[in-house]
Amino acid sequence: MSEKEGTTRKIRVAEYLRMSTDHQQYSLQNQSTFNHDFAKKHEMEIIVSYADSGKSGVTIAGRQGLQQLIEDVTRHLIDVEIVLVYDVSRFGRFQDMNEPAYYEFLLKIHGVKVVYCAEPISDAYPEASMLILNTQRFGAAAFSKNLSDKVFIGQVNLVKQGYRQGGSPGYGLRRQLIDENHNPKQILILGQKKSIQTDRVILVPGPENELFTVSRIFSMFVKQAKPERVIASELNRENVSAENGTLWTRGKIHQILTNEKYIGNNVYNKTSFKLKKNFIKNEKKDWVRCNRAFKPIVDKNIFYEAQEIIRLRSERLSDEQLLNSLRNLYKKKGYLSGFVIDEEDLMPSSSIYRSRFGGLLRAYSLINYKPEHDYSYIDINRNLRCYHSDVVNSLMSEIASGSSFVEKKKGNSLLRINNEFDLSITISRCQHRSLGRRRWKVRFENTLSPDITIAVRMDDDNKNPLDYYIIPAIDNVYDELLMNDMNPWFLDLYRFDSLSPLFEMVEQVILQEAI
Repeated sequence: MSEKEGTTRKIRVAEYLRMSTDHQQYSLQNQSTFNHDFAKKHEMEIIVSYADSGKSGVTIAGRQGLQQLIEDVTRHLIDVEIVLVYDVSRFGRFQDMNEPAYYEFLLKIHGVKVVYCAEPISDAYPEASMLILNTQRFGAAAFSKNLSDKVFIGQVNLVKQGYRQGGSPGYGLRRQLIDENHNPKQILILGQKKSIQTDRVILVPGPENELFTVSRIFSMFVKQAKPERVIASELNRENVSAENGTLWTRGKIHQILTNEKYIGNNVYNKTSFKLKKNFIKNEKKDWVRCNRAFKPIVDKNIFYEAQEIIRLRSERLSDEQLLNSLRNLYKKKGYLSGFVIDEEDLMPSSSIYRSRFGGLLRAYSLINYKPEHDYSYIDINRNLRCYHSDVVNSLMSEIASGSSFVEKKKGNSLLRINNEFDLSITISRCQHRSLGRRRWKVRFENTLSPDITIAVRMDDDNKNPLDYYIIPAIDNVYDELLMNDMNPWFLDLYRFDSLSPLFEMVEQVILQEAI
């Protein structure tokens, strides 16, 4: 028998590695070494590696390594029989036990089995094997949940002591770093974080010009009865920049008028994003607060006057009051639409009219207005252009508040991130079809060669984002894409409920932290 004939064919396998910087024993190198030893003992050959460094295991979002592995297997781009993973927790700490099972099943039906090297499970008794695997998945998920709970308890304790938890301080305020004896150390700028565990962060008044602008905003709103949009317009005309040099919007003005941090109160847990789940708005009873935690920059009396104005503005009106407001707006504008109503600051929202009268057309008929033309398409497109600008500014602010760098490229609409890649943002209008169906048309800026495109699908009213598709250029073969309520699974791999995965992806990690 020749040497060639006596050689045993090795099983071709891939390996998947993940590290979330929580334990040195889980470093990528250590995992890979263990996997290679396992492969050698079992006549396997690792031909390709996939890795996610510094990534949480509770979601697939932002884990490009795992996503690429699934895509390569399902599209038959690699020829392997097995994927080696150090243990169940490295594959993920998913909070829903069905999620890791789903990803493993996707691999399985395409002929690829997942093997956990440090926790090998025998196939001799399939029922027992499944029970053991689910138990291990539960343990991996429970570790993250317990850690999340402990971190939250610690954050609540710090908030109640008056220390700041969270990112950007907001316009007119700055983050002050103090030591364990409350001695001030330095003002933290965008991207800076505390490096000593016993240090704490509080909010302090910002530059005089910003303090003056905040005071002026409250004065214009309370004393001059100017709505948020008018205030924003006046400040922009005067070239008064908002936070991070951006333009003022109605939303930014409203946020200042309603945030208690401007009167010195530390309020936490208004929203939740625990374990990478959807953002939720918490009820007031679940908020955590510490009153008089910081030095106020707005007088309490004028602040609470502003809250009362906002409250009365949204107070329940009678049907006749609603219709009178609609008549007056029609006389003023000459035509009506949902966006015309919503753009009028002192008007109730169009959703109020839809809810109260069963639709806008019904409300129009009650004031003897019959629209001859459908202006909504024009209004929607105009407002989406404005919304695109808001999304870009908001995204730039969020990225800059971390350790990343972002700038607008000259001559086009792309954003340059960390001097490494270009980002395109496209807004897709919700189009209503027959039988209650919806459709979105996504147009890509391929002529500009972006590395990543964010497609924002708008909701039924085209007022708020429904979801986000974060699509890398390497997987984008479209100039234009029609999307429905139900889309192919490979497309929905890029679908997210928020932009948090993007912020995680662009966050720069110090090399020492990732080792």
